[in-house]
Amino acid sequence: MLTSTLVALAASLSTVTAQVYKGFNYGSTNTDNSAITESQYQSDFTTAQNVVGASGFTSARLYTCIQAGTTDTYSEAFQAAINTKTSLLIGLWASGGQAGLTNEINALTAALSNFGSSLADLIVAISVGSEDLYRISPTGIENNSGVGAGPDVITDFIGQVKTAIAGTAASGKSVGHVDTWTAWVNGSNDAVISASDFIGMDAYPYFQNTMTNSIQDGYSLFFDAYDATVAAAAGKPVWVTETGWPVSGSTENDAVPSLANAQTYWDQVGCGRLFGQINTWWYTLQDAFPTTPNPSFGIVGTTLSDTPLYDLSCSGVTTSSDPIPSASVSAAIQAATAGSAQGGNVGTGQKIGSGSEAQGEEGSSAAAPAETSPASQEQSSPQQTQAPAPASEETVTSTNVETITSCSGGCHAPSAPAGSAPAGSAPAGSAPAAPAPVVTGPTTLITHTSVLPSASAVSASSCPASLSGTYEYPHLIVPVDKSQPDQQGGTSYNGTISSSISSIFNFDIPPTDAGKTCTLVFLLPEQSQLTTSAFSLSGSGGFDVAQLSSPATEQTTYNTVPSVANDLGGPSSVTPGNEYVIASGACAAGETISYEVTATGSLDLNYFQDYNPSPIGFYVTVC
Repeated sequence: MLTSTLVALAASLSTVTAQVYKGFNYGSTNTDNSAITESQYQSDFTTAQNVVGASGFTSARLYTCIQAGTTDTYSEAFQAAINTKTSLLIGLWASGGQAGLTNEINALTAALSNFGSSLADLIVAISVGSEDLYRISPTGIENNSGVGAGPDVITDFIGQVKTAIAGTAASGKSVGHVDTWTAWVNGSNDAVISASDFIGMDAYPYFQNTMTNSIQDGYSLFFDAYDATVAAAAGKPVWVTETGWPVSGSTENDAVPSLANAQTYWDQVGCGRLFGQINTWWYTLQDAFPTTPNPSFGIVGTTLSDTPLYDLSCSGVTTSSDPIPSASVSAAIQAATAGSAQGGNVGTGQKIGSGSEAQGEEGSSAAAPAETSPASQEQSSPQQTQAPAPASEETVTSTNVETITSCSGGCHAPSAPAGSAPAGSAPAGSAPAAPAPVVTGPTTLITHTSVLPSASAVSASSCPASLSGTYEYPHLIVPVDKSQPDQQGGTSYNGTISSSISSIFNFDIPPTDAGKTCTLVFLLPEQSQLTTSAFSLSGSGGFDVAQLSSPATEQTTYNTVPSVANDLGGPSSVTPGNEYVIASGACAAGETISYEVTATGSLDLNYFQDYNPSPIGFYVTVC
């Protein structure tokens, strides 16, 4: 492990600039959502440079170029940085769509026009986005992490920013992206790596709560994640843009927040290998003004002071050659590349809940969920309780094989789960979230019985077809292509069903679903009803669903798809504006259930799986 770690480190160091930066992360708002002003930024930057015990913390990472409370006015942090000679890893919020990015670019270019080289000379690099890829992953959505953006969007935005700065004093500055390490090791995001000049990695062993993650395991968990990111980065420099250990807050599995543990993590991870060797922006100087979040990572308390809460001097620190208890993270890497739960528990906006990050990171009212950050529990998704659909009159007609349900006045799609877009999840001035649209056509429910393992026949009406109650999201979507039968499917955010490609969906059914009814449903709204997703549909026909004898993995190929345990059938035709019930029965509590979906006829369907109104894709509803 040590040898491979040092090789990866050397590869990364060989590509970075001679100067190695140290700094902290700074948001645009305080924990009460009030805007941070120039004078406060200046006090923060000055304190960081003079905090007792540490030295050289003269850099700042910003999440947005926009001053909080404005549409596209540049951040007052820029003037404070010039005043204090603080170098900047500048961030542009990238989950606000094209309009949001345009506002960010307007703010940045206006600042460069006003300050010229005084600002440009302080810019270390420019990050387009922060954890956007994680938030749109299945586990990010499952954790209610807020609005994100896909790799195609981030890649396009990186190109736009490079073009925008080409004629400014910042021309030629490195432009990249910051995300969780689990996003970087996911092959679906390789295009972002190719488009980036540097890779910013966020990793928090504290949040890896499906693993052995005590402070004794913090060092090895972090550097296993770092090494995995370097291996995926295709030679691009990997910088540590967020990491830390909380001084207070809730226990996450074996991870206990405390001053002593925060110091151990600072000593072993920061002093032992990061500081002076790898560009690092620690989380964080202060995240507790005027109130203290849960968890809190700040090295100073509620009152800004150059006296830290623990010793930052790095005296008597263990180094990478000292024996530090090892905790292998290979399983977490596999889970991350599969889009499953465990991989995500390493660093998302949800770690904060303080509002001290940027507009666009989690807001002050968003406490970190019990299970955490980029991912969900390893076993399954947390039960997501949706707002019930508005009541409407229903007429139900039954036959042996299908139930037709029509709703007078339209069948309403559910709202997104509480917390999916918390306060502060988009830059000031962005458009409010659209209301849940209304499905204007009738809802067709096609049902077959004797479905999930050990199931007994139940009525199709036992569980809702729509996501109006508790449901499970697929933790892994694997496309397999019979035209390339030995190509590993990897993981995907999209479901693809065509004459050549079928998709496999893994659902982790939690033990708490024991004794309940689970129903596999497929939702396909009208294109006009989608707010954060899209689909393409051509040809005619439907699909067939087969429950597999064992779960798929990201290494599954067309030739290695597990055998069929039950053929559940499916609709003979698929049209937008419909909800299809595929199967219903007793929940296979504590198991991973895998379904392969294959096209019939000439159906060619590709869609982005998303629960946001209107939800689209395969889900297991629970009742």
